[in-house]
Amino acid sequence: MARRSAGTPFLLQLSLLLLLHLGGTLGCASVAVGSPIVPLGSAVTASCTIQRELCRGLEQGKVRISWMLDNTLVAGSQRQGPGGTEVSNLILPRFNHTQARLWCCVEWNGTKQRIGMAEIRAGYPPAKPLNLSCVLNVSDYGLTCQWEQGTDSHLPTSVVLKCAGKPHPLPEGPRAHCSGCRRSRAQAVTGCTPQGGHSHCTVPRRLLQLYRQMEIWVSATNALGTAESEHLCIDPMDVAKLDPPTLQSIQSIPFQTDCIALAWDVAQGTEHMELQCELRYRAPEDPAWVLVTGITGRAGAAQRCGFLFGTQYYFQMRCRRSSASALAHWSEWSPSRNYTTHEKAPTGKLDAWWGAQPAGARGRLEVQLRWKAPRQREANGRVLGYRVTLSPRRRGRDPPTICNTTDTQCNFSVPAGTGRVYLSAYNAAGESAPTEVVLLQRKGQPLAGLRAVPGGERSLWVHWEAPRTPLIAYVLEWQRVTAEPGHCSECWQMERDGAATSALIQDGIEPFQQYNISLYPLYEDTVGVPVHTTAYSQQKAPSHAPKLHLRRISRSEAELCWEPLPVEMQNGFITSYTIFWATSIADVASATVSPSLSSFVIRGLKPSTLYKVHIMASTAAGGTNGTSLTLVTTVLDDTEIQFLFLTLGLIFVLFMVLLICFQKNERMKEQLWPSVPDPANSSLGKWVPAAAPQEPLQLLAAREPGPAAISTVTVLEGEAGKQPGKDPPALLVALPALSRSYVRQAGPGEPVQYARVGDAGYRGQRLLPEPGPRFYENLRGRGDGGGAGDWGFPEEPPATFPLLQGLRIGGAEELHE
Repeated sequence: MARRSAGTPFLLQLSLLLLLHLGGTLGCASVAVGSPIVPLGSAVTASCTIQRELCRGLEQGKVRISWMLDNTLVAGSQRQGPGGTEVSNLILPRFNHTQARLWCCVEWNGTKQRIGMAEIRAGYPPAKPLNLSCVLNVSDYGLTCQWEQGTDSHLPTSVVLKCAGKPHPLPEGPRAHCSGCRRSRAQAVTGCTPQGGHSHCTVPRRLLQLYRQMEIWVSATNALGTAESEHLCIDPMDVAKLDPPTLQSIQSIPFQTDCIALAWDVAQGTEHMELQCELRYRAPEDPAWVLVTGITGRAGAAQRCGFLFGTQYYFQMRCRRSSASALAHWSEWSPSRNYTTHEKAPTGKLDAWWGAQPAGARGRLEVQLRWKAPRQREANGRVLGYRVTLSPRRRGRDPPTICNTTDTQCNFSVPAGTGRVYLSAYNAAGESAPTEVVLLQRKGQPLAGLRAVPGGERSLWVHWEAPRTPLIAYVLEWQRVTAEPGHCSECWQMERDGAATSALIQDGIEPFQQYNISLYPLYEDTVGVPVHTTAYSQQKAPSHAPKLHLRRISRSEAELCWEPLPVEMQNGFITSYTIFWATSIADVASATVSPSLSSFVIRGLKPSTLYKVHIMASTAAGGTNGTSLTLVTTVLDDTEIQFLFLTLGLIFVLFMVLLICFQKNERMKEQLWPSVPDPANSSLGKWVPAAAPQEPLQLLAAREPGPAAISTVTVLEGEAGKQPGKDPPALLVALPALSRSYVRQAGPGEPVQYARVGDAGYRGQRLLPEPGPRFYENLRGRGDGGGAGDWGFPEEPPATFPLLQGLRIGGAEELHE
């Protein structure tokens, strides 16, 4: 068929498809199932029958039938039925859907066409209703019953409340259910039907039989079955819920002030009933109510003892029928009524703690006395104040009062040597017996092993080791640690059990706060030295981290410092500080620092590198990071920088000193750079002696032009009794007659005088042709001192000076370098 329609136009295919569907709609196919509603998980059988002559388009060709469960293909078996029909059978061994559609399909033109459908639902039989209970409302006498429906059956279920009258009385004993009696033969009626899927409904008064037994049950029905609850056999009046009674008055019995009498009245409409009532009461600070049972009667009074003196109480009352069964319902509690009992003088001993110290040179003792307010059971009313005396009260005479206050502490001064004071409390009814407070010295043995652990968010458990010496009590003190000093006068407690090794602190403990705890042992005749510890009831991460400061930095190290966190910001014991540092390329490193330190040196840094540093403060409950600090290491260390600046400074100072000396001191120039001939460049070998003229050589007014420089050196022999360097400058002009001259032959026939040696020795040299003669004295000094040592000349002329080698000068012992 598909081959024949391969070339069929699209319009023709659409027409045939429409005819096929119309034929199916007219009944060319029928789907039958074994049951449209089956138990969940059971087998389902179905069949699909197709009549060719009724399905247009399927008259010829093979018909292929298939099945689909919703959108899932399932396999069936196909066969030919009578009359040219095609039949397909399907068996689903396990139907796990609560609701599904089963489609019969045929294949036409390569597609599956749905031509028949059956809807199948699955579920469970209805569950048995449980816990049926009923309450009769005395305002309209309607019986309201409620129950638990049980598991969902996944099927439509009809639920009704049925009831029937009981013509015979119930047997003796419990009357809760009808399991011990015969079922009623009376015709059951539908009492009520729950609406909106609820599990409760109300039977109207017209269907009830008051003061007679009735049988009541719940029936649930669906397609798979019916279930009924347990049958409840009751008198509707037995389950009546009455209105609460009214408390008329409460008063104390005059001669028994711990007892009270209550007058009460029943609710309207229940005056003719015998009632069973209950009373409950409690003080505002009591955690639970005290219940009083066994109050019977229609109305009247009740008496109760054991109340505390001077204490406010709340009272409530409720009732039910006394002849009712165990299913009877109590009324609601009546509105609360308050009453305060009569007061009585306080009783018992007060817990007291003290501190004492000398008061100057007047022989007095300053005492700080603290005590705990008495408990309500001992206060017997509202305490008006406290009195401290130096002696107990005697009959007919009151001792002098040293302190009278409404507070729980008092500071006063007593004479030195006072060992006892007496403390008492009073209210409007009288004064308590005095409590003796012995002012013992604190010099006893301390306890060992004190430690504190959290007992809760707002409590601390304190533990210690048992002492070897018997004790009569312990005193625990605790103070909150703050930046500002303070003192809590009420933060202490006394443990009267001398054998105790632990105590719970609950007063004034806040989470995330540090507390100092002190423990004092009280011996028979002394007070022990206290031991101390610190604790938190709860810890968390610090509120802030310390702020980092840079103390110093070098090319490879950086020293950081920080201020310790205020104790209010710590939120726990600081276990460590962690320093993190990283470069711009995320080279992160860290170091852990003890919480006792407030500085740290980072080593191994790279020179001239930017680092980001931050600190994290940690407790046992977490850590908090601080703000980041940016720092840059130096190129040189501090010592290197100091050495460099010192060197540059010294060089500069030396340079300035030399510059000043060279500019201001000509003698320094002469000492450092003397103007002497260079023997290496001289031509002394060409010099010959010549007869010196009788008069001094006259200097030319102007220098003759020529390539050679002309100079005159005169050597004089010293006269007897004269020292070198003392001759006047005139000797250079008028030379003695005994001098010899050495003349260089500067040219043919032109002798030039170079030096003249006389009795005065080597005197100086004059360079020509200068405008005026200038004399250089190559002497070590110009002082008056004589001798060869002052002149510094060697005793023999140097071998490199040929001229002086040939001289024989008188007084040569006075020549020096």
